[in-house]
Amino acid sequence: MKFTKMHGAGNDFLVAESAGEERDWPRIAEEICERNLGVGADGLMLILPSERADFRMRLFNADGSEAEVSGNGVRCLVKYAVERMDVTPKDGRVTIEAIHDVLEAEVTVEDGVVRRSRLSMGPPHFEPADIPVRTAMSAPVLDMEIEVDGELIPVSCVSMGNPHAVLFIETDVDEYPLERSGPKVENHEAFPARVNFGAARVTARDAMDVRVWERGAGETLACGSGCCAAMVMAHVKGLVDDRVEIRQPGGLLTVEWDGEGDVYLTGPAEFVFDGEWAVDGG
Repeated sequence: MKFTKMHGAGNDFLVAESAGEERDWPRIAEEICERNLGVGADGLMLILPSERADFRMRLFNADGSEAEVSGNGVRCLVKYAVERMDVTPKDGRVTIEAIHDVLEAEVTVEDGVVRRSRLSMGPPHFEPADIPVRTAMSAPVLDMEIEVDGELIPVSCVSMGNPHAVLFIETDVDEYPLERSGPKVENHEAFPARVNFGAARVTARDAMDVRVWERGAGETLACGSGCCAAMVMAHVKGLVDDRVEIRQPGGLLTVEWDGEGDVYLTGPAEFVFDGEWAVDGG
């Protein structure tokens, strides 16, 4: 199997083209994404044919579980599709079929190279059943207290096509014990489909610091949907304006949302290297 390693602000993926053939993708993802015995990545992303968009995506986390979407991963796929598959943007846009919706990316291409990609992540979903989260609270679910190691943690919940719980803190996010609380929040009984857990600090009306423990991958250097979730919930709380620069360990991402409609994510996407992986003799 031929693959290309790519990353968006350090959130790394192995991208592979597929005609839709059935393989044991969960097992393949778990083996190839393993950082000591495999290639190493946060996830395996497949590009497949689509009847609804320029291409269809599937994403398998490093633990083999299938995820709905990744903002950083989709931007990597857009760059790959335009530069390697000769997908031509129509009116400056590329469309991507995901599990939950068809996404759209505005791209700037110069000399065949994608210089900028602004991805529409779709609208946020606040209803508890849509996230999903078990709670008696009505939407939006703000500062819902869950118990972790005897401590009550107030999380704000939203779906960006995948489930997110955001904890707002006033201290340095780099000092928050995400490696300890992350897996416990991810697997908390309040979240029937598990959850991505972010620790967020608002530093200005247009700036935030965020770290994310991703469902099925652990802490990543960046999480596009996690940044969107953090910004949206900060916006709902009245803490930020409509455009926010978000610092993550792997770099900066920009999130835009005016309180209605789609959320927009802008950030880098880079090639790392090409390779081959032996799969079922192929």
